[in-house]
Amino acid sequence: MLFSKLLPKEGNFFELFNQHADRIVEAAHAFQQLVANYGDVHLRAKYNQEVDNAERAADRVTHEVNRLIHTTFITPIDREQIHGLINLMDDVADLLQDSAETMALYDVRHMTDEIVRLTDLCVKCCLRVQAAVRLLGKIAEQTTAEATLKTCEEIDRLESDADRVMRSAMSKLFREEPDVRELIKLKAIYELLETVTDKCEDVANQIEGIVLENS
Repeated sequence: MLFSKLLPKEGNFFELFNQHADRIVEAAHAFQQLVANYGDVHLRAKYNQEVDNAERAADRVTHEVNRLIHTTFITPIDREQIHGLINLMDDVADLLQDSAETMALYDVRHMTDEIVRLTDLCVKCCLRVQAAVRLLGKIAEQTTAEATLKTCEEIDRLESDADRVMRSAMSKLFREEPDVRELIKLKAIYELLETVTDKCEDVANQIEGIVLENS
């Protein structure tokens, strides 16, 4: 009886990964709305709160996964892989929250085209992370494993796109922004958003490792 209680429920970890990925996408979409409606103070506060709520919900899922790692007798994949994946995913949610908070704390005056483009790439990366995570429970199937790896490659390409936007944004910022304080604020935002895509790439690399070892 005691032994059976220690056994994991079917798909429990994979379902928690899915829940966390959903919260990441919620945070990304809320941040995108924050950027799109930045000129409206009330909507800005609303979407800031939505980003925060999604990040807090993601934290709760991360806590549950890390608790289960220590209480589950048999895990569907290696414990270190579970721990590494959920914490990398949580970093994505944290960075989205950091980006929203930094905008509020720095009192950024306006959104730039570069912020909009980087935000769009962040959302696309987060959606691909969600798609890749949803496939993890079935990577024993060859076609699913291949689809997962393809999705991870798409995340890599999006991260490369974000790198290019970031370099262009920095070049334009230092050439054209006359206000040093505004330059510092925008530089910080650009760097945070590019780091979101970097972290999504880290998630993709972790998923690739899981697929290669378990498919």
